[in-house]
Amino acid sequence: MKFNAVYPQTELRGDPEAVRRIGLAVEELGFDGLVAYDHVVGAVHDDREPPLWGPYNEHDPFHDPLVMFAYLAAITERIEFATGVLILPQRQTMLVAKQAADLDLLSGGRFRLGVGVGWNYVEYDALGQDFDTRGRRADEQVGVLRDLWRGEVTSYSGDFDSLDRGTLIPGPDRQIPIWIGGFSPPAFRRGVSLGDGFMFAGKETAVRHALDDYRTLAHKRGVDLTDHGLEHIALRNDGPVDSAAQAERWREAGGTHFSAVSMGAGRDSIDAHIDFFAEFAATVNR
Repeated sequence: MKFNAVYPQTELRGDPEAVRRIGLAVEELGFDGLVAYDHVVGAVHDDREPPLWGPYNEHDPFHDPLVMFAYLAAITERIEFATGVLILPQRQTMLVAKQAADLDLLSGGRFRLGVGVGWNYVEYDALGQDFDTRGRRADEQVGVLRDLWRGEVTSYSGDFDSLDRGTLIPGPDRQIPIWIGGFSPPAFRRGVSLGDGFMFAGKETAVRHALDDYRTLAHKRGVDLTDHGLEHIALRNDGPVDSAAQAERWREAGGTHFSAVSMGAGRDSIDAHIDFFAEFAATVNR
């Protein structure tokens, strides 16, 4: 099983020194990869209809994950970079294809694109995309991305995007892995049907129930999950030792990736987050 660290950007005030130090530390500590969340707009929650239910507001800082990964790719040698998740339907498909291709090329094939549909309709409005059709658009986008990454002249005409005899130059040297993330049955369906893997997140008990539902759906649809990635982003833990215990249970359940999360416990310095990852790595014998 591969072990990742989640970059704790909401607790580090957008500090560029934190990006550098934590990126280097994750590699030095033996982690396999670094995961970063994505939000473009920090939105005020008050007086919204419908209400914004998500956990982040105008006070939570987010680096653009693709820009951050490009920087870290230049100062690291080994770790993989994964978006957990990029809100795909609020972005232009061709632009995501281009940015992902360049990041994968410049990092030496160290990028994994995790995608989801999000919850923040304010972001969708600001970026000029329709929030209500985000699920259908995501379904279409995954296929378009893979088509564009073939590196050939292509044409397509879908419900949301079209291209007349165009190509992506330079394209990536491979098909970049696309993983799906989410909490709902539509996300599970998208993962089983379209994804190279799935990113589960939340409390351990909820994730295990979701994994059971995911496997049941795959069985009903006749999808073999033998080569399908299964990642647990451990949002809830009682510290690095508890997180390591969750990782071992995830391995026993057949998980392929585990992402340790240092946020949510009041760690207010770079060193405190690095210490969390160091103790986690030591506990899992990295």
